[in-house]
Amino acid sequence: MGLTGGMAAGKSEALAALERLGAATLSADRVVHGLYDQPAVRDAVVARWGDAVRDGDGVDRRAIAARVFGDDAERVWLEGLLWPRVGKAIDAWHAEQERRRPPPPAIVVEVPLLFEAGMDALFDATIAVVADDAVRAELAAARGLGTVDERTARQLPQADKARRADHVVVNSGTLTELERSLTEVLAKLNG
Repeated sequence: MGLTGGMAAGKSEALAALERLGAATLSADRVVHGLYDQPAVRDAVVARWGDAVRDGDGVDRRAIAARVFGDDAERVWLEGLLWPRVGKAIDAWHAEQERRRPPPPAIVVEVPLLFEAGMDALFDATIAVVADDAVRAELAAARGLGTVDERTARQLPQADKARRADHVVVNSGTLTELERSLTEVLAKLNG
């Protein structure tokens, strides 16, 4: 199952809730962070943008974000470097989860740009987590992400993600309500 949603809508909280409910979970963002530790990826990024993106033996993800934010050509280059590797890592992890006995009630991968990257085709079902714009703005500001509008210009609006998803979970309440909604989705999928 692919999990997505708007920035600061609660995707990570939803992923954590699904894990508490017994699902096997993976974050594509964490996969990307791991890829930056691989010499081939690190070296390609440094070759492209120079030592300004180097951080000791690794890379400075904020410096990379500054390079690609607002520059479509640089973003496309980086996505071309990362997305195939992310797809391979997800495939390998998914195969490992399918071999588990007993199997988990769900296998869920959080992919913020699920539809934008065309990765929705990899999953049997998709969930979009949505939240009120005021809640999203507050959460984004609290995390130091700037305004939602600034950071989501290249993303589908959350309403479009909701229309494209098989299941929609509204995250405008408590964590208990979020978990209850996700329990209902799992019941539908496993019923």
